[in-house]
Amino acid sequence: MTLRDWLRTGQTRLAQAGIDNSAAEARWLLESAAGCTQTEILLSDAPVASAAADTYAALLERRIAGAPVQYLLGEWEFCGFSFAVGEGVLIPRPETELLVEFAVQLLAAHPAPVIFDLCAGTGCVGLSAAKLLPHARVYLLEKEPDAFVYLEENRRRLDVENAVLLQGDLFDGPAAFSLPRADLLLSNPPYIASAELPALQREVRREPASALDGGADGLDFYRAIAKDWLPLCDAAALECGETQTDAVANLLRISFHSVAVRRDLNGLPRAVTGTHPVGKDVSCSYN
Repeated sequence: MTLRDWLRTGQTRLAQAGIDNSAAEARWLLESAAGCTQTEILLSDAPVASAAADTYAALLERRIAGAPVQYLLGEWEFCGFSFAVGEGVLIPRPETELLVEFAVQLLAAHPAPVIFDLCAGTGCVGLSAAKLLPHARVYLLEKEPDAFVYLEENRRRLDVENAVLLQGDLFDGPAAFSLPRADLLLSNPPYIASAELPALQREVRREPASALDGGADGLDFYRAIAKDWLPLCDAAALECGETQTDAVANLLRISFHSVAVRRDLNGLPRAVTGTHPVGKDVSCSYN
């Protein structure tokens, strides 16, 4: 069988399994298994080596069984950078790029900003900010050992020298890490209510529960951030669920004069930002 034959087989099998993006996913998996490009798939008439065919067939089986395609590929793009992903870490999602966009808008003119990235996971938020703001100092905090492995790998992969990786629990507060005052706090914390986890899409349920479970109402991490971390920050941008923006905005209003809800590419409310910290001269804040 040629690459085109295998691609058609993969598309059919994934479509029959009810996978929406079957055409693209079949191609991505084939490119990964055979080490080929899309052009080679279209133009080559050579038979596929048996080892590559076996690898592709195994990837299809795992995808049909519910493994996220990102885990099978071992990498995923975020803000134009390629991040290593796999079992034990949250998959980067395009809506989270809102946080990085806000950081660049806010701090591009700042001579030497300090940024916190809490619940860093792969590091997609903090490491992207560090790459795009090379004059910044970015502190990335991640608790889970499995996720921290990916965080270290992605700092090497992106060759980021202005990022400091910290393994620890945000519930311990900033004093546990001897951190300076931050110009901006970024976070995509767990925000799914505990009772809602079993109803999530099966691929999402393959991601670590520790990266999804936000407690009874999904707001446990926001309360801790608001209480312990925001008093040490001049601005913040927090991703949240579309029904949580009012609650998160109210928490941010304790620390910031200016609070705004930002929408993702689908028009859904996805992040809450805060600027102009309470108790500081507003004219000295960045916005």
